[in-house]
Amino acid sequence: MGYRKTALVDGEYYHVYNRGNSKQNIFLDDRDRDRFVKLLYLCNSKKSVNFRDDVVDKGIDVGDSKPNETIVSLGAWVIMPNHFHLYVTSKKRSEDEHLLKEEPAITEFMRKLSTGYSSYFNKKYNRTGSLFEGRFKATHVATDTYAKYLFSYIHLNPVKLIDAKWKDVGIKNIPGAIEFLDGYPWSSYLDQIGINRKEKEIISLKDFPQYFSDKKAFKREIFEWLNYKED
Repeated sequence: MGYRKTALVDGEYYHVYNRGNSKQNIFLDDRDRDRFVKLLYLCNSKKSVNFRDDVVDKGIDVGDSKPNETIVSLGAWVIMPNHFHLYVTSKKRSEDEHLLKEEPAITEFMRKLSTGYSSYFNKKYNRTGSLFEGRFKATHVATDTYAKYLFSYIHLNPVKLIDAKWKDVGIKNIPGAIEFLDGYPWSSYLDQIGINRKEKEIISLKDFPQYFSDKKAFKREIFEWLNYKED
């Protein structure tokens, strides 16, 4: 395994993301997106996952079979046409677990997720080769400022689908953007604002600092970070 600039340390928080090889789209229809969402849930388990046996044959869905021991905790996620973003952390391992595992917990989860989705996508579209643009990228979330901004960045990402330049000039039609996000199922935004759906089982907010006092505060405050600039 090659050298990773950002070390992945158990108990720390990371912004993890990847995109399609040569920026190609990796989610072509809702069945693709639904498969990835199911894998976000099912791959987050220390037991092995056979998608055909567990999902296709047994009909297991998100929330139907809670993993008895997860690999990581997800605080936020979003799927875009050619990439995805995750806000993730992992529990500190015991000494015995460190001896048994050669890779960090986040790497283990991402390997299962990426391999599972790549196998599905390549088979469905009769393609070969790498689906993703190299290994996943990870940025250490070292400050509360960046952590809080990250919730906005991830959940506002889909606005690019209706306003491609919003990150440069800001969102001109905030009510329209909110309406669009309220109808966009491919992120944890709906779970953050209290919509009761099965996908809420993917995230585990108890393992992340609580930056928002309630659901309304989350929806209000994420739009205050549109002008934040990263160093």
